[in-house]
Amino acid sequence: MPRPRSSAIWFTDEPDRRPRLSRERITRAAVDLLDVEGVQGLSMRRLAARLGAGTMSLYEYVSSREDVLDLATDAAIAEIEIDGIDGLPWREALSRQLRRSRQVMLRHPWLPALMATRPLLGPHALARSELVYALLHRAGLAGPRLVAAVGALTYYVQGFTAMENAWRGQQPDPAAEAELRRQAQQYLDRRGEAHPTLAQHADLGRDDFDASFQLGLDVVLDGIAAQLGTAGPPADGSGAEGSGRS
Repeated sequence: MPRPRSSAIWFTDEPDRRPRLSRERITRAAVDLLDVEGVQGLSMRRLAARLGAGTMSLYEYVSSREDVLDLATDAAIAEIEIDGIDGLPWREALSRQLRRSRQVMLRHPWLPALMATRPLLGPHALARSELVYALLHRAGLAGPRLVAAVGALTYYVQGFTAMENAWRGQQPDPAAEAELRRQAQQYLDRRGEAHPTLAQHADLGRDDFDASFQLGLDVVLDGIAAQLGTAGPPADGSGAEGSGRS
């Protein structure tokens, strides 16, 4: 768990100096560096070199490496589109929005871990959190059930995508991956007597991440929909849209 900080980058104004550097330039360079080197590869020295600046000059705009990671995280989250879902039923809107989130996390494999290890207080993160909360509140959830539903969706999307990124990183050759899956399925089939349920239902040969993600998301949304009949009305007294699949 990261050490708590006494302040965050979002609580400080950007200094008005050195026009060739800015938080925006530092952030763009940090995202590019993270895409290539990952979190462990981002250092203030490497970032400064990428910007053609001295390392100490960065500290006129940020206080620490953690500030840079906060800025980069929010910049990547900004790539998650939020348009085009107005008027959609809550379930369809959430499903579309979370598929968009997954695509951005696949584009930036470092993003799921950073989202899970820091307060997401940047303007783009707050806007997207507000959207998810508002959709579920409109559906009929409020209070602890609303928070729990947001958590379940968040952990599913981040966890699935982190696993997918890790697997893809270790299996760059599709042919070798297919062979590994085939061997794993055969291994499990031979042990069907000891593990009959696994042998019957665990499809280790399946490599369609898109379909698997959507199926798992539907299961989570089914659980949320089942809560709507017992959750009570939203705090503002408005009614739920209904709990059926959109």
